[in-house]
Amino acid sequence: MRSSQQPPITEVVLLVKVEGTLDELKALFVEAAKQEARSTAKRAGKATVKKAVKTAKRAPSAYNKHMKKELARLKKKHPKTAHSALFKRAAKSWKGKKKGGRK
Repeated sequence: MRSSQQPPITEVVLLVKVEGTLDELKALFVEAAKQEARSTAKRAGKATVKKAVKTAKRAPSAYNKHMKKELARLKKKHPKTAHSALFKRAAKSWKGKKKGGRK
């Protein structure tokens, strides 16, 4: 009887010469990682999440301006009082101001 022998397994290695600056290579790897993440998310059945980067801050609202001014005034008048207590007072004064008169 003859024993059956399997053919030897051969491994093929592909070497590629990459040219470019370090920044260009980093950009390539980052882009490849993003594409891999997107395809992985799609395979998992999840939508790709894109984060929006805010480039400019919103202008402070009337409430924000009031609270900043009122907290500064209250902290000057009551320096040893806890911030949370002063914040509550400032918020209460905003509520009173909103109704048409101060309490």
